[in-house]
Amino acid sequence: MLSRCPTVPLSRCAIVADSRCRIANGVVRTAVPTVERCTPWAIVLTDPTSGILDLQPLGITGGPALDIAHSELPARLRAGAFGVLDISEFFGETTGGVRTYLLEKARYVQRDSALRQVLVVPGGADEILEASGVRCYRLRGAPIPTQKPYRFMLATRSTSRIVAHERPDVIEVGSAWCAPWLIHLARRRLTVPTVWFYHSNFPRIIAPRPESAGWMRRGASAAAWRYVRRLARLVHTTIAPSETVVKQLQHEGVRNVVSVPLGVDLQRFHPRRRLYALEIRERFGLPHGRLAMYVGRIAGEKDLDVLLRGWLQVEQRTGARLVIVGDGPARRSLAHGPGGDRALWLPFQHDRDVLADLYAAVNLYVAPGPAETFGLASLEALASGNPVLSVNQGGVADTVTRSGAGALYTSGDHDDLARAAERLLSDDLKRLGDIGRRYVEAHHGWGTVFDRLFAVYRQVISS
Repeated sequence: MLSRCPTVPLSRCAIVADSRCRIANGVVRTAVPTVERCTPWAIVLTDPTSGILDLQPLGITGGPALDIAHSELPARLRAGAFGVLDISEFFGETTGGVRTYLLEKARYVQRDSALRQVLVVPGGADEILEASGVRCYRLRGAPIPTQKPYRFMLATRSTSRIVAHERPDVIEVGSAWCAPWLIHLARRRLTVPTVWFYHSNFPRIIAPRPESAGWMRRGASAAAWRYVRRLARLVHTTIAPSETVVKQLQHEGVRNVVSVPLGVDLQRFHPRRRLYALEIRERFGLPHGRLAMYVGRIAGEKDLDVLLRGWLQVEQRTGARLVIVGDGPARRSLAHGPGGDRALWLPFQHDRDVLADLYAAVNLYVAPGPAETFGLASLEALASGNPVLSVNQGGVADTVTRSGAGALYTSGDHDDLARAAERLLSDDLKRLGDIGRRYVEAHHGWGTVFDRLFAVYRQVISS
């Protein structure tokens, strides 16, 4: 079924799929020129069911490996379209919020021929992938120790070449470690307005509760805030996804901060999936009765130890069980710690529809992380008809307060968590879930979110 593409010079080689062939695994291969003779360096990926990029690495199919630092780069997509370049280290195979945000932005761009997007993210090898109006460069980077699945981004030459070649109208930096400095170097010869999306509140990760933290944590957090101010001076505008984080940044001396809340796929995450709740529970071996669920990265900064300790009391008094979905460096230790043996542990779910089914199969969502800038999983839970129990710090607390669809507990206090959970479980959970769904429909559709984000881009350019 593979043949040469007649539109590609004979000195190069391309992969092309006959339009009559069957689509395997949602992947459509179309012609892409290559730089080395008979070495395909790019594969075009689309998902026919949703139109969204599938960025799973496929590897090189033959010949020498691609080297973005030296190889010829493909022509820019959608000539004349408004272009944004997104670069972030927070993009792995089993990561959630930032990956979801970037892929939803890709979906938004694909629907509008006046836009184009370039993604620059780490990977196991150099790779170029694209779909209509969207191109993704994956730059080879070593895994970050203890931070699986994240990888380092150290490809200075490759990043500079990509920026110079793609010439975006605006650059959005989505992480705080190497990516801002790669862009800073790339912009020395090319003036491009740049924004920083503050996805990770890392000073608060270091000291989630500054008022009770020890002197070492307070000192490290203060140093992190100095670094935040330094990075903010490198960009034109800092974007935060919640008003709580906007206020924290302004309090710490960061200027030009705007708020753009994140969104949710309102069709995928929907209460109608509750019709199949029993079937989903049986598929995953979940018990009957009331269930609460956490979805996300399993790491120390998420305060899952507080959740597990507190839920021991909740289960004892109400019978409600706790489900934890995800993966991360703290999973093993938490599973063997206090309360870990009573929780129901499920792996990270690559299939977003399966995840949506899981939300609709439980009764309550729990968001224990005090340093969340927004909390996409909580929004997905609300869209699915679940009320949310949240710690009283961070972006999720904003959402719960505004929606009126849940309750808050004191950060770090597992006894208060248990009391708040018991009160919430005694309330009308369906009524609260309906309130949450209506709130999300009114304020957090992805189309509305990205309309606002691109308006911010254009305002930055005009100023």
